[in-house]
Amino acid sequence: MNSFNSIRFKSETAKHFRKFSRRFFKTHTEALQTMLDFFFYNEISPKESLGPNGRTITNLIKKRFNAMAAMLKSMEKYGILPTKTMIELLFEHSPQKKRGQAPLLMDGQENDPERDRFFKKVEQALVMEKENTNLKRDLRQNRAEFIALLNKVQLVKSSFGKSRLELDMALEDFERLKIKIEKELP
Repeated sequence: MNSFNSIRFKSETAKHFRKFSRRFFKTHTEALQTMLDFFFYNEISPKESLGPNGRTITNLIKKRFNAMAAMLKSMEKYGILPTKTMIELLFEHSPQKKRGQAPLLMDGQENDPERDRFFKKVEQALVMEKENTNLKRDLRQNRAEFIALLNKVQLVKSSFGKSRLELDMALEDFERLKIKIEKELP
């Protein structure tokens, strides 16, 4: 037969526990053991918050629905013209299709000024993209060289004065780096 021990609780806590235990479990021992197992196996403290619960999630959903309703009311009030205008500006520079136009881009359109403007803009965009890629490559290379240079700097402690930084680099390497940086300057 199992032995029982008594534990002293405040009467309000004991009443609250009895209600809870009767609602979900057959015995008080089973209720208490299940609660202890829950905290032990899930490795959580009963003092920790478990994050959002049903009420906070409900409130969050209500707030999002209210925000969505406000957006819809704004669209009803001001229309969708700003969005439409942005899309039109986006597609403004693309060549417009004419009725009966061949689907191929190179078919008999040598003298189309709109097409020429479009391809000039595309060419300019490609040149800008190439320059951007080159600048990014140069930046990565300069950053790597700078980090390598910083790794060659050492702290030298002096027994008579302030500590100082010393560059541990061969004179030829320093001169090469100096010439390279001077050539890159505009």
